[in-house]
Amino acid sequence: MRALLPGSAVLVLALGAAVVAPPAAAEDEPMDAPPPGEVTSLGTPLQDVLLIGGTLGAGPDGAPVLWSASSGAPAHLNAVDPTTGEAVGRFDLTGAGGSWAVDAGADGSVYVGTYGAAGLYRWTAAGGVQALGNPIPGETFVWDVSVADDGQVYGGTSPSGKLFGYDPGTGAFRDYGRLSPAHAYVRSVAVHGDTIFAGTENPAAVFAVDRATGGSTALPVPDGLDVSAAWAYDVDVVGDYLYVRYGTASPSPLHVWDIAAGQWVDSIASAHGLEPSPPDEQGRVHLIVAGELVRYDPRDGSTVSTSVPFTGRVANTRGIGWAELGLPDYPGRSIVGLLWRGMMFRYNPTTGASSFVQTTIEGEPIDITALSEGPDGRVYAGGFLNGGFAAVDPDTGVREEFHTFSQSEAMTTHAGKLYVGAYPDARVYAYDPALPWHSPEYSPSPDPGVADNPARLFDFKADRQIRPRALTSAGDHLAVGTMPDLGELGGVFALYDAAGGELVHAERDLIDDESIVALAYRDGVVYGATSIYSGQSATPPTQPEATVFAWSVAEKRLLWELNPAQGKPTIGGLTFDEAGRLWGLAGTGLFAIDVDAASVVQRLSFGTSGSSSGDLALNPADGMLYASPAGNRLVRVDPSTLAVETLRTGTTTHLAAHSDGDVYLSSGDELLRFTPRCTTTVTGSHSGDLTASTGTLCLDDATVRGSVSVTGGAGLRIDGGAVFGSVSADGASPVVIDGATVRGAVTLVNGPAPAAVISGSTIVGSLACSGNAEAPTDNGVANRIRGARSGQCATL
Repeated sequence: MRALLPGSAVLVLALGAAVVAPPAAAEDEPMDAPPPGEVTSLGTPLQDVLLIGGTLGAGPDGAPVLWSASSGAPAHLNAVDPTTGEAVGRFDLTGAGGSWAVDAGADGSVYVGTYGAAGLYRWTAAGGVQALGNPIPGETFVWDVSVADDGQVYGGTSPSGKLFGYDPGTGAFRDYGRLSPAHAYVRSVAVHGDTIFAGTENPAAVFAVDRATGGSTALPVPDGLDVSAAWAYDVDVVGDYLYVRYGTASPSPLHVWDIAAGQWVDSIASAHGLEPSPPDEQGRVHLIVAGELVRYDPRDGSTVSTSVPFTGRVANTRGIGWAELGLPDYPGRSIVGLLWRGMMFRYNPTTGASSFVQTTIEGEPIDITALSEGPDGRVYAGGFLNGGFAAVDPDTGVREEFHTFSQSEAMTTHAGKLYVGAYPDARVYAYDPALPWHSPEYSPSPDPGVADNPARLFDFKADRQIRPRALTSAGDHLAVGTMPDLGELGGVFALYDAAGGELVHAERDLIDDESIVALAYRDGVVYGATSIYSGQSATPPTQPEATVFAWSVAEKRLLWELNPAQGKPTIGGLTFDEAGRLWGLAGTGLFAIDVDAASVVQRLSFGTSGSSSGDLALNPADGMLYASPAGNRLVRVDPSTLAVETLRTGTTTHLAAHSDGDVYLSSGDELLRFTPRCTTTVTGSHSGDLTASTGTLCLDDATVRGSVSVTGGAGLRIDGGAVFGSVSADGASPVVIDGATVRGAVTLVNGPAPAAVISGSTIVGSLACSGNAEAPTDNGVANRIRGARSGQCATL
């Protein structure tokens, strides 16, 4: 426990002061218990193209193609015909998740350095893709590769900031070691003669490394340039000049180093990545500057416009080069390149002709990183890296919308809108589902004059934050918690006034050196949970374990903080139960906090695991806690008895409880839905009508002296017993009447699949069924129907 500054009116409690029973071991339901519900796969809601590393080189038939790696599971190496935009090759990079690092050799080989599983791959026309292995054991990411004129390959890695070489003649790797004890990333690599140039993360440094001896020298930082927050993001050699873009993925200053003179000779403001083109006949290069393709001459620093615009948030080339297209408006050689979403661009310097062509590169499934019910009742999903934004109809499970969008870190509904936290820069957007989609940054509307939707509200780039990992509705405010960038610790806690449209509070390091990764709200107080980690794992933490805290909205101050999960670096889930206890999940440990006493009052263990991952949600329909301990299963916990039911085993990451009683969960790129067998159960005798518009109403050998009616997608299960009135279901699912007696009429209309089941039951009144997606069935067990039968139940 950490003390706060003197004078801070904050209650700080040690766990030893709380009287807490030892952690109870989770016990599953009895083996003969009925299934607690059904888990249904809704497929992959997010699928899109994401290209990062790319180059131009000889293709499968020897003709020039644009090569680029698409992120996925696995990643793929794609070859695109620059004349047509057709994908003429697609090759698995087995075990890899994606690549920033693609380069071609003079012999026609294409080399790919990967992440997901760090590795170096080689493609040849004769042999296809060959996995060459991890260049340096222990490294997890190959950031860049460069092929020298003699065919030797060089690359950079993380998290140890190493440089490697590969000899294709012998198949041997060479570890050049760590370039700097202050750096964990070798982000960019280029080769000129006997020298390897390598760039790092912030504070940016560029090293010149002797290929033979491995000796290195740091290049001087350009005069007047502050590199404290900048990476040497792109390092490229064209001719006898070294081009270094200092900054981030966004447009940044590009500095030009004369290799022979050994000095910086020029700079270009607001240059896009990821590389300039190879030279033309006069040594000039083409690159994107301030949203336009330009021609640059390093000999005199002149820049010539091409009038070819590039729009959107990410206008970085994913491979650029020269090709003869054989098209009427493109005589001789033309500049060709790829953009991140699979768009190809072309420019002919002779005629000035230009075009953008959507390629046929296949989209890849995208892992889900955020889930939420929206203000319109639909289920929204956001994705990792490739991003994407999808809306799913909860009644049918069908995806109704998909848009290209940023990587999402969190989603929540507040004041009639869906709020989305996006990476990087910890950006926060508001989306109104009643208005047309229009994202100028990612996927603009074709209609003129459409307002931005989602609208970008604010970001925390100035605070060196990258991930808005936690969002929650907090009364009149939206509460936000973030994670910082590489080399930084300490997230931001913020409150946004949606009605006034302003950020009313933003405070970094509310909890010393900890990120804020989960939030909950109750009675004027925001409760948060933290991680000791930065938003980039290479940053070493300074704190021993995660924290839960309470912050007063009215008083704008911290009320208390405690460490409820001994030794756990992250508390990833936080929610209240109906009794007002605050529950948190840290890996396989679940705990409850009495927020008035600021003490832990209950613990539950789901076993042992080194993981702190997992999500936690309260389902208001049944009052149960749903958790994904260590991210490897879905469980349901009764917060009053601590009874545990295992609902699913297997990877389970993000959870969202829907107002209709279903719980949505993600497993990689797959969206699943858990439908509880019962959210309300009636037993014994009940006098009066029963109605349900959400959840699943269950009558368990009950006697109901009244009618039963379910609508709006709710479910109904009648197991035995008797209903002394009518039973009606309109748009309901599931509907099961098994071994029961109904004295009145039964009406089943407009139900989605699967088919309603009436089996082994007696119906004294009429039975009418119409408009159902599938005709009701008796599952082979006959019924006694005394009244008239009609519609889809005429022969039941």
